[in-house]
Amino acid sequence: MMTHSSRQLVLAFKSCFCQTCGCPPFKAHTLLRPYSIEIPSVVGRTKKTQEKLKLEKSTSLQGLTQRNLSAVAGLLKGQYRPLSRFDFLDFGDLEEHTLKALACSSLRRFIINPDLAGLIAEKLDKDLSENHAVIFECNPGPGVLTLALFNAGAQRIVALESDKTFLSGLQELERRLEGQLDVMYCDFFRLDPIGRGLPKPPIMHSEKLFNDLGISEVPWIADIPIKVVGIFSQRNERNMLWRLIYALFECLSIFRYGRVEMNVFISENEYTKLTAQPGNMRHYQALSVLWQVACDIEVLHKEPWSSFVTSSKHSGLPKSMLPNDHLCLVRMTPRRNLFSDTLTTSNSATFVMMVKQCLAKRKAKLIDRLDSWSTGSGKKLLEQLKLPHDILTGQVYPEEYKHLFEAIEHSEEFTQSWLYDEILENTQKTGF
Repeated sequence: MMTHSSRQLVLAFKSCFCQTCGCPPFKAHTLLRPYSIEIPSVVGRTKKTQEKLKLEKSTSLQGLTQRNLSAVAGLLKGQYRPLSRFDFLDFGDLEEHTLKALACSSLRRFIINPDLAGLIAEKLDKDLSENHAVIFECNPGPGVLTLALFNAGAQRIVALESDKTFLSGLQELERRLEGQLDVMYCDFFRLDPIGRGLPKPPIMHSEKLFNDLGISEVPWIADIPIKVVGIFSQRNERNMLWRLIYALFECLSIFRYGRVEMNVFISENEYTKLTAQPGNMRHYQALSVLWQVACDIEVLHKEPWSSFVTSSKHSGLPKSMLPNDHLCLVRMTPRRNLFSDTLTTSNSATFVMMVKQCLAKRKAKLIDRLDSWSTGSGKKLLEQLKLPHDILTGQVYPEEYKHLFEAIEHSEEFTQSWLYDEILENTQKTGF
């Protein structure tokens, strides 16, 4: 009864709204998400339990109705709210989407299942309508996840698609959404190419991308301005992680615009290494330390490879000695307090190289590495940081590496160019 009354109120608000501004009335679609949700078995359920579940469901529907009534009230006041919160977006012909995905010439994995897309949208945020960060969706393909994000309340999405095959469908959706969706012919994973000359689309410089979108820089300590959502290619995901971590520490590329949050699917293999702990001499590497220093890392969901549609020419799974049965949806949120008076964007390249040099041999003694940079300084620094004299480089925690760098920077025994030659050599080899 309560739910029926709430629906009448919604219709009353819609009629009032349309009479006031003259715009077309909203379509009366259900507020429930279309994908299935796992529920406990009902075998042996008592009548009392069933009544309790009915009450909980009714309360949930009332809360959702009240939230949307508040949104209608916002419209009446002239506030912008996503249209898709009231006009559910259909996922279209899933068979056609699958055929297009399978025909893709490059190695890509696609989210075609609406249930999976809805689950991912929920994992990103319980109510995207309350989050004002712009979502950068990388290679959305047919746009199934795009639609799920809008149905979950996303306010603005930038679809960065690198394959022209999918552009027309996304652009049609862009026209329907009237300003909520921007479709760009752009490959996020190839932003900011090295070299001279004007890059040819879909390759693009981040400065042009952000200028075209009208997105300005915000201070590092401000809230998250952008959430990147996508699937890393397993052919070069490690290279991509290195490119991003260099850009993050120097606030270049997308990180020039603030603390951009990454919500990306990576292989279980790479996730295991990324979150490895000190003492794990096999998996604890420089990349582990640098990402753990720079970001809060959280796995939001693990999904079997079989849940994704893979272009037919590249259906095989990557081989690995590590568990690698899933893709992991990982959130990497840059820390507000990453930079300080000591660790800055100006000297962060030195910090990165220091970590790489230390973790090159994880069973080497840290004191020996320190003495190689400044003879006789290792013992003093280890005592200052209260670390054992015989500690191995693979046993040092990420935050201890940061403290070590800060101690070196303040030490008079180390010159400004204590790692200059090695940094220069690395820059020439990697292009960073």
